[in-house]
Amino acid sequence: MLARLRSAAVLGIDAYLVEVEVDLTNGLPYFATVGLPQGAVREGRERVTAALVNAGFEFPLKRITVNLAPADVPKAGSAFDLPVSLGILAASGQLPASALDGTVSFGELGLEGSLRPVRGALPMALAARAGGARSLIVPLENVAEAAVVAGLAVYGAETLPQVLQHLSGAMPIAPAPSGADLGLTENLTGGADFADVRGQMSAKRALEVAAAGAHNVVLIGPPGAGKTMLARRLPTILPAMTLDEALEITKIHSVAGLLPAGAALITARPFRAPHHTISDAGLVGGGSTPRPGEVSLAHGGVLFLDELPEFHRHVLEVLRQPMEDGLVTLSRAAARLTFPARFTLVAAMNP
Repeated sequence: MLARLRSAAVLGIDAYLVEVEVDLTNGLPYFATVGLPQGAVREGRERVTAALVNAGFEFPLKRITVNLAPADVPKAGSAFDLPVSLGILAASGQLPASALDGTVSFGELGLEGSLRPVRGALPMALAARAGGARSLIVPLENVAEAAVVAGLAVYGAETLPQVLQHLSGAMPIAPAPSGADLGLTENLTGGADFADVRGQMSAKRALEVAAAGAHNVVLIGPPGAGKTMLARRLPTILPAMTLDEALEITKIHSVAGLLPAGAALITARPFRAPHHTISDAGLVGGGSTPRPGEVSLAHGGVLFLDELPEFHRHVLEVLRQPMEDGLVTLSRAAARLTFPARFTLVAAMNP
């Protein structure tokens, strides 16, 4: 029997819908995943098998083929565990196939059947809405982030049996309230405030001009003069973020796995201060599955380079494109990705 449902995957800081096809045929028991699965996706079959058995479901002893379409795009991450398990239950007759219509799901499974959060819930929720989905099923820890997307019913679950009871109608889950209008005035800067600074009139005037005109700054002074203290307070006098800016910044941090637990939106402009031993890939992003670097994590905020002369020259050279274009383009064999990187650069050094 064949079952079809939809999930989503992250590519860069955006996401795209993935059609999950599960086919059960007679033959020796076998579990194959096709569609360019990588790493955690291949290992997902072991998690799915254990989760279904330990959660009390019947695991079909048949030849199971899971196809992740489009099949020519590499798939990474553990978010396919939930849709694959639901596809197996639907194909084996333990869940009505019609219950999956119009629903997008993602989430990592524990071996006992619990649902664990994944990265990129916000961009995947945006992709689900753009694809015409009516509802979204996510792990409970991802609900606040996914519920930011208006016009989409978001359901959070803690276990796989809870998802099955919701889909079958036995015990429906209440949809999460939309968080699209969450207060963008929340102060998440850790208590730092530009108004705390006493004296330093010339330095404060320079930073005020930089904040007003989006200029970059170099602070030169002896140790203990207050360079780092001033730089950390610069984001508090930058213009307030719009909802679109907050969504874009939250997407970047969600994909990087840096979104605080239970947070819906990042409402304060970011401040990033990498150590001078950072590599060029750490600064601008990279990896086999490219992820955002520090310049992208500082998008919309401040990138602070303390002890500027201590940074390696080739690391500073890679800042050219982000500072000129406001974005980073990474070309790899599998994909060509672009990350936003429009930030205010503040550097500090001794005389």
